[in-house]
Amino acid sequence: MIPFLHLGPLEIPTFGLLLAVAMLAAYFVLRADLARRAIAPKSSTLAESLVAFPCLAGIVGAKLYHVLESPREFLADPWHQLFSQFGFAWFGGFLAGLLVYVWIAQRQNVSLLTMFDAGSPAAALGYGIGRIGCLLSGDGDYGITTSLPWGMRFPNGLVPTTTRVHPTPIYELIASCAIAWFLWSLGRRSLVSGSDKETPRVKPPSAGTTFAAYLILSGLARFLVEFIRINPRSFFGLTNAQAASLASIAVGALILWRLRPHSLKPFRQPNPQ
Repeated sequence: MIPFLHLGPLEIPTFGLLLAVAMLAAYFVLRADLARRAIAPKSSTLAESLVAFPCLAGIVGAKLYHVLESPREFLADPWHQLFSQFGFAWFGGFLAGLLVYVWIAQRQNVSLLTMFDAGSPAAALGYGIGRIGCLLSGDGDYGITTSLPWGMRFPNGLVPTTTRVHPTPIYELIASCAIAWFLWSLGRRSLVSGSDKETPRVKPPSAGTTFAAYLILSGLARFLVEFIRINPRSFFGLTNAQAASLASIAVGALILWRLRPHSLKPFRQPNPQ
């Protein structure tokens, strides 16, 4: 693994580099989604604000959440725990980023659920790319020991191991890309070929459907991958991330349940007389 890239006197952490790539990818996806939903043109700076500020807040939130999860380690060496280049909790980053995203989104003349829908594919893709930063730095986000042929060793990682383990960041990248593609497709209006007299139109998902799907699918993916992660167990034999994932799934299911009566109403393009 390559925790750092050395360019002359410069030492660039690969985690930070991939985090920047993740932000850039999320920006382009979000900008395209805002444009196709007629929320903001591609020339607008809204996408930059909706990516940059939540991401920065997410980094701080992820670090603080990790510190609160391990108070003994923090009290033993506060400076190192706060400013080390590893030790970030996904759920803390999600909460902090979401709060800042809501604060910016509420300033737009668009429903909050629609803004959540627009940001969901970008969030899914950005998360997956960011996980490759964890892989390259070998920061301990890998899984348990495995004999599978794609198992990996991290002898030079920030949290080294010489045994073959599950490369869980790669699993999460694959899952995140699949989720991002599905969410993008879910938010797209599709036309169905019909007869010359009538062209039925597939009803677009209700506002909030894409966001609910994001909460459910991303929560499910993280819940499953945690079974082969090395994180400590706490709640009923589950990790903290699994408990947070169950909460994410529950909120997403609740949103879908609230939207269900409206989303099942028939919709057809009016037949011209």
